[in-house]
Amino acid sequence: MSTPPEPRPAKRSEARERLLAAASGLFYAEGIGSVGVNRIVTAGRVTLATFYRHFPTKEDLVVAYLDGVHDAIAAGAATLEDDHWGRELVRALGRDVTAQTARPGFRGCAFVNAASEFEDPGSPVRRVVAEHRRWYLDLVRRGFEQAGHRLPGNAARHFVMLRDGAMTAGSLDDPDLARRTFDRGVEGLLRSVDLEPADPREDDDA
Repeated sequence: MSTPPEPRPAKRSEARERLLAAASGLFYAEGIGSVGVNRIVTAGRVTLATFYRHFPTKEDLVVAYLDGVHDAIAAGAATLEDDHWGRELVRALGRDVTAQTARPGFRGCAFVNAASEFEDPGSPVRRVVAEHRRWYLDLVRRGFEQAGHRLPGNAARHFVMLRDGAMTAGSLDDPDLARRTFDRGVEGLLRSVDLEPADPREDDDA
């Protein structure tokens, strides 16, 4: 008996893609709470019924938006990991942060922005934010571990905190100053690779 063919992937819905693209641009530029469903429907050129067929709630749309942002970041990170190792991977991740702050229309980190609008840590949106941040921390940790840092988890957490600050300051304050400050911080973390071990009681859980 012949093996049945694998099922064909479902055809991508153009209406869903238009909705998601419209919502993604509006959410990032103006904030999630300030953008209503009717405006997204108009921008996406679909009916309200089509919207709810693809996204039963606005929160479902927000989760899809953040999933898309994560996928784009993860694809870029995969390329960086293919091309860099250790210290140079950390520096490449740092350059990616500063490049983001220089983009037109930059408004900070999409995940931090979303978290500020959803207070319940158990909400689907906050869970997506937490998962992304765990993934990013592990990515940075690998770079410091490859570089030989004795406490790569600690270094990665410092990097992520510097990144959070740079993304916020790059949006609210002088972006050039934010970039220079962040770059100095990353280089300081890389210099710590060669230092003697810190207090052995220091926690390095990542």
